[in-house]
Amino acid sequence: MRNIRLYTPKDLQVGEDIELDEGAANHLFRVLRAKVGDGVTLFNGDGLDYSGTISSAGKRSGTVALASAHNPANESPLTSHIGLCLSKGDRFDWALQKATELGVSAITPLFSERVDVKLPNERVERKQQHWQQVVASACEQSGRAVLPSVAAPLTLSDWLQSVTADVKLVLHHHQAGALPTGIQPTSVALLIGPEGGLSATEVADAQTHGFLPLCLGPRVMRTETAPVAALATLAWHWGDFQSS
Repeated sequence: MRNIRLYTPKDLQVGEDIELDEGAANHLFRVLRAKVGDGVTLFNGDGLDYSGTISSAGKRSGTVALASAHNPANESPLTSHIGLCLSKGDRFDWALQKATELGVSAITPLFSERVDVKLPNERVERKQQHWQQVVASACEQSGRAVLPSVAAPLTLSDWLQSVTADVKLVLHHHQAGALPTGIQPTSVALLIGPEGGLSATEVADAQTHGFLPLCLGPRVMRTETAPVAALATLAWHWGDFQSS
């Protein structure tokens, strides 16, 4: 039996009938072809999965009767915050999606010297909502019940001054650098540059703010590939990819 999971921003309570918004209803009934009586799991980012049954279905609406709630307990013990420089096309969305699947806790889009993306102030809120939807969809697929936060874009300089973590790393293939050993951090901040890379001045600025250079092999990765490789490496060393 397939496991249908849907995100909703609504308050969820066991024993209540939850009315789905038009977008969720359309996806459930027209895309997934679900019917009255089918099981469905709803989540709203509070860390719980709410299991229920479809009690009514219409063209643009529907309700789910919630019967139980449980904690899927699949969040990483390592809190990870990525400062990810903006990129063109769907590359940034792809990076958000995969980072979410790999357990990232927070993402801050960054403007850096070589970022070639224009984002007028009037488009920031709408773009941020789009990014949060990308994250929500990735949570639906991956089974996460906690949504990573996607902040409003910052300049690289502002982010470097504000971010805190037990360990701070800047991905940089021109400098030899490995993960620190002999420690078990609970939080990590990771800086990933744009398509043209970070400038030498930006790398030096990051190091001034306590970021250690990290090199993941001899090949140059694309900006959307780097978060996947880095998060998987961090999860293996300090997160929930560790062998038991």
